[in-house]
Amino acid sequence: MGGEENQVHIFFFPFMAHGHLIPTIDMAKLFASRGVKATIVTTPLNAPLVSRTIQRSKSFGFDINIKTIKFPAVEAGLPEGCENAESITSHESEGEMTKKFFEATAMLQEPLEKLLQECHPDCLIADMFLPWATDAAAKFGIPRLVFHGISCFSLCTSDCLMRYKPFKKVSSDSELFVVPELPGEIKFTSKQLPDYIKQDVETDFTRLIQKVRESSWKSYGIVINSFYELESAYADFFKELGRKAWHIGPVSLCNREFEEKAQRGKEASIDEDECLKWLDSKEPNSVVYICFGTVANFSDSQLKEIAIALEASGQQFIWVVRKEKKAKDKEEWLPEGFEKRMESKGLIIRGWAPQVMILDHEAIGGFVTHCGWNSTIEGVAAGKPMVTWPVSAEQFFNEKLVTDVLKIGVAVGAQQWVTVCGDKIKSEAVEKAVTRIMIGEEAKEMRSRVEALGGMAKRAIEEDGSSYSNLNALIEELRGRRL
Repeated sequence: MGGEENQVHIFFFPFMAHGHLIPTIDMAKLFASRGVKATIVTTPLNAPLVSRTIQRSKSFGFDINIKTIKFPAVEAGLPEGCENAESITSHESEGEMTKKFFEATAMLQEPLEKLLQECHPDCLIADMFLPWATDAAAKFGIPRLVFHGISCFSLCTSDCLMRYKPFKKVSSDSELFVVPELPGEIKFTSKQLPDYIKQDVETDFTRLIQKVRESSWKSYGIVINSFYELESAYADFFKELGRKAWHIGPVSLCNREFEEKAQRGKEASIDEDECLKWLDSKEPNSVVYICFGTVANFSDSQLKEIAIALEASGQQFIWVVRKEKKAKDKEEWLPEGFEKRMESKGLIIRGWAPQVMILDHEAIGGFVTHCGWNSTIEGVAAGKPMVTWPVSAEQFFNEKLVTDVLKIGVAVGAQQWVTVCGDKIKSEAVEKAVTRIMIGEEAKEMRSRVEALGGMAKRAIEEDGSSYSNLNALIEELRGRRL
């Protein structure tokens, strides 16, 4: 590894939201496991989440540190202590708060530049939502790598959609069209596309996305939380676009020990051992896991449809719901007596769940997901077939990768891209999709395909695997820049 002076030093700067922080911390651990000195830059209220997750890595001798910079919440017109995108509540319209949150993150440029000047790392890996980081790093001759947190398939899809605008050539928003130039005959309707891709009218968010694209083009390259074998046609296509990218994932696989998996992210809302005990008592592939990530918020009536579907399907389940348990009020979203009837069959986790730990358990036979990329790649790495229920962001793109390209899941039937609250899907459709990934010939075929991909994912990060070699090549390239 060479001495201290030969050690490559990388700054990691995640966007302040759990779905961005967690994979960035995993990535820092991954680089540190190769002898890189990793420094995670974050704000005071996000630092405890980071330190809790890297504590164990330090005991393995990994060189990971945290540097904090003050988050200008009050200066941007946010409530004191609002330092994570998930603490944005609707004091006023959520859109207004989000806008202020992005304004606050832009004010971090100056303090970041001070740190870069002081420490002069060899590279800055910064989240896509911090587009100004490219210019900040350039001032000191430091290469900036972008972490989009999404798949290469989605990067290619949005690139083709923005360049060719095929959605403008259809007669209605529910007519299917093929994405031009993209390998694999991928079809969408206009309804399934993110607003920021379709909008002709400039909004704060479309301006931000434009900046993200420009800074991404100007940056040194992109690191992707995926592995080459999973989306090779798209990795090759991306290269042809003249973009430098390194597939170094799945980054969640750096958490090998029980504690690491259990303690990844926030404090779990369930005792990990209790959860494990419950899973240990079940047959292999007999439990369906339902979780919609940290952002999607379903209405009470939609949650009720899911509950009805789970009961009707007869499947055992673990269901993560972002709702506090009410002491005396009746919970509107649960059918009368549901929890009593489901006592031995189902486990409801209210709040945060140790997802990687749950997915890796052999009792889990399927995964109902909103198709956020973290969840999708974790599902693949664990070898679990999926029911896809996209809501927003680039989730409809990930659905196509899962159902049409990889053929390891079935769509629940969501048709409409919305910002936070999912499409109204009837219990019959949910029940049918859950049954399709759990029982029968089709389920068996999907399971064997996704288990093979899970094996490839694990091999990719082992010595001489594709992600392992990509990461080595990147570190060596950064080392070479200094000589």
